[in-house]
Amino acid sequence: MSMSTAESKYHSVEIRARTSKGTSSEPIYEMVARTLTGRHPGGGTLLDVGCGTGNLRAYVSGICSRYVGTDTVRYEGFPADAEFCKFDFDQGRLPLTDGFADVVTAVETIEHLENPRAFVRELVRLARPGGWIVLTTPNQLSLLSKMTLVLKNEFNAFRRNNYPAHLTALLEVDLRRIAAECGLTEVTIGYSLRGRIPGTSLFHPKWLSRLMPRTLSDNFLMAGRKPIKP
Repeated sequence: MSMSTAESKYHSVEIRARTSKGTSSEPIYEMVARTLTGRHPGGGTLLDVGCGTGNLRAYVSGICSRYVGTDTVRYEGFPADAEFCKFDFDQGRLPLTDGFADVVTAVETIEHLENPRAFVRELVRLARPGGWIVLTTPNQLSLLSKMTLVLKNEFNAFRRNNYPAHLTALLEVDLRRIAAECGLTEVTIGYSLRGRIPGTSLFHPKWLSRLMPRTLSDNFLMAGRKPIKP
C-alpha cells in the first residue's frame, strides 16, 4: 500500500467518526435541550447531523415531534424506529431538500471535519427560514484547555491521541464570525457546565461552573436562527 493510500485510509471520515464511538456526554445533550427550550416553539422536524448512536433523541423528544439522524456510519444502538440518512460530511451537500428541518443540530461534529465553514453553510441550507441551528464543540477557552496549551503546547481536545479524529479547533469568536457570514440572527453561546479539574479525573462542582461557565465548561455551543426572508 502506498503512503498516500495509507494516509487517505487513515484519515477517512469513517475512521475518524468511529473513534468517537458515536456518543457525547449527558451535559452536552442537556446543553442542547436547554438552549432549544424557550427558543423553538415545539413540534416539527429535528435533523441531528453527526447523530452517532442517536442519544440526543431522548433529550429533544418533547421539543420536536420528528427526529431524523444523519452520520457517516450507522452506529449500533441507533434507534431502530428512527429515520436515518448515511452521508460523508466532507463530501458536500446532504441528499435532503433545502429547509428540510425546523431545527438542525450538530453535536460534537464540526471539530471532526476539514471545512467548518462549508459545514455550517450546509446546516443553514437544511434549516427552514426561521429555524434554529445548534452546534457544539470542545471549549478551547476552558481552564483545562488553557492549562494543557501552556504545559503541552496543544489544546486538550486536540492532543496527539485525539488526532486524526479531531481536526479543527474553534473558538467562540470563530463560530460567531461563521454565524455572521451565514447571516444567522439571535446568535447565542452556551456552556455545558461540566469541566474536568486539570490533573485529575474529577469535575468542578456544578454550582461553581455556573459562576464561571466559560472557564469551567469543557464544551460549548453556538445557536443561531436562520432569518425569514421577506
